[in-house]
Amino acid sequence: MFARAFRVRANTNIKGSDRRKLRSEVAAAFPSLSTEQLAELVPNKEELNVIKIHSHKGEAITVYMNHRNPILFEVEKVLYPTVYTLWVYPDLLPAFATWPPVLQKLAGGADLMLPGVVVPPSGLPRVQRGTLCAVTLLGNRAPVAVGVATMSTEEMLAAGMKGKGFAVLHTHLDHLWEYGDKSSPPTLAPLVTDCAAKERAGDEEELQGKEPGSSCCPEPEQHLDIRGLSLKDRDTCAELGKEELPENRAAEPAEDGSTEEQQEAEDSRTPQEQMDALFNQCFFHALKCKVKKADLPLLTSTFLGSHMVSCCPAGKQLDIKKSSYKKFSKFLQCMQHQRILQVKELSKGVESIVDVDWKHPDIKAFAVPEGFSSASAAQDSTSEDREQVYHAPEIIPLYGVSTKMIPLFQESGHRKGSVLSSSEVRNIIINYVKSNELVDETNKNFVKVNAILCDCLLDKSEQDEISHLKWDELLSRCLERLQPFHQVTFSGQEPVVRKGNIDPIDISIAQRSSNKKVTIIKNLELYGLDPQCVANTLQQKVQASATISPAPGTKDRVQVQIQGNQIHHLAKMLLEEYQLPRKYIQGLEKAPKLGRKK
Repeated sequence: MFARAFRVRANTNIKGSDRRKLRSEVAAAFPSLSTEQLAELVPNKEELNVIKIHSHKGEAITVYMNHRNPILFEVEKVLYPTVYTLWVYPDLLPAFATWPPVLQKLAGGADLMLPGVVVPPSGLPRVQRGTLCAVTLLGNRAPVAVGVATMSTEEMLAAGMKGKGFAVLHTHLDHLWEYGDKSSPPTLAPLVTDCAAKERAGDEEELQGKEPGSSCCPEPEQHLDIRGLSLKDRDTCAELGKEELPENRAAEPAEDGSTEEQQEAEDSRTPQEQMDALFNQCFFHALKCKVKKADLPLLTSTFLGSHMVSCCPAGKQLDIKKSSYKKFSKFLQCMQHQRILQVKELSKGVESIVDVDWKHPDIKAFAVPEGFSSASAAQDSTSEDREQVYHAPEIIPLYGVSTKMIPLFQESGHRKGSVLSSSEVRNIIINYVKSNELVDETNKNFVKVNAILCDCLLDKSEQDEISHLKWDELLSRCLERLQPFHQVTFSGQEPVVRKGNIDPIDISIAQRSSNKKVTIIKNLELYGLDPQCVANTLQQKVQASATISPAPGTKDRVQVQIQGNQIHHLAKMLLEEYQLPRKYIQGLEKAPKLGRKK
């Protein structure tokens, strides 16, 4: 259905009453969803849009968007989940597995034939003709396609697993998936393990004098129950069931005293599983040896860049993108779900660790790896402030459609409040001009101003005087009249979109008693900088007293105050060490003028 490109006809925001109606329709279509999961899927206040599209065959389709990802689509008053939703709720539909090479065929528009369906030892799920089903790849429970069964399970088996099994509607890699953030499927461990592997585990138990298990299926408690988790927690914590199996396998030979078998078990883990284990090791190491209660609240970026990185073994490197979590915020959500720590957003878009349960059994049971002595741990702790590993955030200006600009953007399916990048705005304006044939025939550098461009881009005093605009002036006028937004992306965290332009780091000089000057720095938190670390670093560099105090006029920000005019040192630290762009720093011109050398 979405193997080819589709046309977007309308894009609107869903109001309160329509949200309640949609939530009831989703509850009726998918009764296995709990009330909390329904509220997470169809939220009350977060952005939720509905898009009307036409497929390449002319079918009218309604797509519901949450967090810029399509979560549901409706065809002929029937709701279907997208792969983005199924990755969060992998057990929402009965699932049938196929081989990984088949996915490319499905994404190209092919239906799933029964010879391509893998029959597990426990048998196929029991479905009837017309049942909505998910398609997974062998070894991963994350669905990659949504389809309708063309025959019942009994009919499939009676046909000798030949013929068409499922009419595929939507897949990972198709155009509907491309309309979202284009993320990859998570790696979710199958609920049923391979019988041969289980038999081999039974043989090992016999060699150790234990009674082997009689069933090929693992015990229920060996798997993480993700049905009760929220939309935010599930896509991270669902990975734990996958991590436990390799770690337990690696632990069994250790009990038997065989180092070689332990090494083989560790080497058998995938790179993703090894990165997950490395993150867990560095996380518990940092909490046990680096972080103190006096350090809280602690920016999550500081915890990762300074504390966890210093706990990484030699020759290895932490890379959240290579883990199953993909984002550090999701890793911390999983640890918070285990009640190890608590994370809060003290400043908008900037998360901090506010509490740690140092009596948690996992922290108490963690053993510091060999090669990390207590002396070196203490030395690292004293040098943390001097060796901060800081990554400047990526800041992207965005633009929101204002009321006055709606006529210009509604043709492209956007409405008031739609947030766009500058390139998207540029493409929309170019398409509008070309589709309305507004390019000047005699000079293609100019655009004719029609009634809509006149109302949107010209002041009243200009409307009778200007009939043409240059391309660059047309685009600049458009950007000026859109509402400013900005997106901030910190290393290892999800992007955060905020209204307005980002406040710059504000540096000012104030005069205190006895004509003494102090340097005051504000808004460091907006850029992921820990004010306490900045104060400590400056204090050591200039050998002057530095203090932290609440910033006047704000609820959740603090300011750094240091004796003397220290703008020269501050500029070097922010521009050269932290690599922050100069345009985001205000007040550097107040640096003292250097005297001439004689």
